[in-house]
Amino acid sequence: MLTRRKILSSAALAPALLAKSTKVRLGGPVFLKSEDPTALAKEHRRLGYSAAYCPAASLKDFAKIRAIEAAFKAENVVIAEVGAWKNMLDPDPAARKTNIEYVTERLALAEEVGARCCVDIAGSFNPKIWYGPHKDNLSQRFFDATVENVRKVIDATKPKRTTFTVEMMGWNLPDTPDNYLRLIKAVDRTSFAVHVDICNIINSPEKFYNSRAVIEETFRKLGKWIMSCHAKDLAFVPEMNVHFLEVIPGRGELDYHSYLTELAKLPQDAPLMLEHLKSAAEFDEGREYIQKIAKQSRVEFA
Repeated sequence: MLTRRKILSSAALAPALLAKSTKVRLGGPVFLKSEDPTALAKEHRRLGYSAAYCPAASLKDFAKIRAIEAAFKAENVVIAEVGAWKNMLDPDPAARKTNIEYVTERLALAEEVGARCCVDIAGSFNPKIWYGPHKDNLSQRFFDATVENVRKVIDATKPKRTTFTVEMMGWNLPDTPDNYLRLIKAVDRTSFAVHVDICNIINSPEKFYNSRAVIEETFRKLGKWIMSCHAKDLAFVPEMNVHFLEVIPGRGELDYHSYLTELAKLPQDAPLMLEHLKSAAEFDEGREYIQKIAKQSRVEFA
């Protein structure tokens, strides 16, 4: 039975519960010329990273996989993701089959190394550019084929400690949080999760100038499935049509305060991974900007 004292006590606790957050794991590429897992793990920590892309490894080299897992665990650096990056919807049936086999192998590697996820995009019907636009990339045919492909990859691997994810894209499904929810429901596999790249779904001036709303919607609807995220930024290039350009974090207008605070609210510490920059110096600039915004936002890193 609720008493006045219990109600007041609960009210006093509410702000503390709302403020509860996890430490965010930041990661990115390193430029150390070494294949030694211990040296690579220590280099991540030297740069302030607690998450990493999976170092180069063959699924057949179990000794190296175990060494990678042990070395990064010793430094408290998680393997955020194993990239697949092949077109699972290639119009050429032979190429599509080969690509799906490769993606399946990459998911198996993620399982062996203990990565948070294996990530790809759903693909494209574009015959020339594997991620490019096509008139049918937002169609039901694309959606149904993606459901089939995702199930095929997961069922062949049966992962227990990793997940399979596809990134949202601005011109390919899933292109919105709602369409990702549709995909999760249709795939119906517990090992299917979410990889977030906010810049990928900013495809209009409205979204560009309201990135906070895009971020908040994405985390509100998909948060419990998010396993890893990418860190980039976007600038609006003045032309006679809409043109967004990927830039170093801090040189664009993405709301990193919202991005970091939403990440910190997740019950799981989904890593935030810098990508697509050209040099160590650019990654340094992007990392330092994100660290500065995190400090201003009172978000701590693991």
